[in-house]
Amino acid sequence: MEIVEYRHLHELKGLEFLSASFHNTQFSKHTHEGYCIGIIEDGAQSFLRTHDQFIAPKGDIIIINADEVHTGSSAVETGWCYRSIYPTPEMFQEISVDFFNEQGVIPWFSKAVIHDEGLAAQLKILFDILLSKNNGLFKESLFISTMALLLQRHSKVQKELKMLSRSDSKILKVKDILYFEPEKDHQLSDLAKMVGLSPWHLLRQFKYATGFPPHAWLIQARLRKSLALLKKGVGIALTAQLCGFSDQSHFNRHFKRSLGCTPVQYIANHRY
Repeated sequence: MEIVEYRHLHELKGLEFLSASFHNTQFSKHTHEGYCIGIIEDGAQSFLRTHDQFIAPKGDIIIINADEVHTGSSAVETGWCYRSIYPTPEMFQEISVDFFNEQGVIPWFSKAVIHDEGLAAQLKILFDILLSKNNGLFKESLFISTMALLLQRHSKVQKELKMLSRSDSKILKVKDILYFEPEKDHQLSDLAKMVGLSPWHLLRQFKYATGFPPHAWLIQARLRKSLALLKKGVGIALTAQLCGFSDQSHFNRHFKRSLGCTPVQYIANHRY
């Protein structure tokens, strides 16, 4: 049985929380604005993170960095159950002030699957508390202390940004165009002309840099915009239209394949 419960924790500034049990669901390549930090509670999950395939068994922790391309499916016949949270880079930077420096950090996790029994036990306690009513002070305290433990044990120091090559900077510009105008019906030839590349060069370089061809990246940008609109209380049909999806069923299909739940399930526990 496929069971999905999506929550938006307002006491933790909208932190998203997912509790799910999947059997046949297969997530297509997608990204999240936030990190995915989860624990496999039954079965095992198989997933692609960037270019490598991983399997996470029961009791292990899965980590997907923000904006990292990944998939998801069952690694065993019985499916898999897991719970996860999706803190954004901004949340990490805010809560980690004075962890290691005065400004806070935006972490990078090199390992996709972590076997850490102590941290897994603390994550389970955190997830149980996050589902309880009230206890706002306890929730925030446990969330911060658990993330501090995660960062201390498993995060890497963020490397300094390197200068982009001319081609990289052009791909970044196309990404921004798609991200800020996802509702438009963009044409590859027009995008290529804007940045001075041939359509073929843009197509190849874009996929190499992002893991997606431009049309698939556009779907991700549309989904990002849809999440923001749904959180503001915009209706599902209107959201689909404003984000450039051809119709609501098209929107629902891509939403489910990327987030594992429908738009209705996503907003079910969200108070406007």
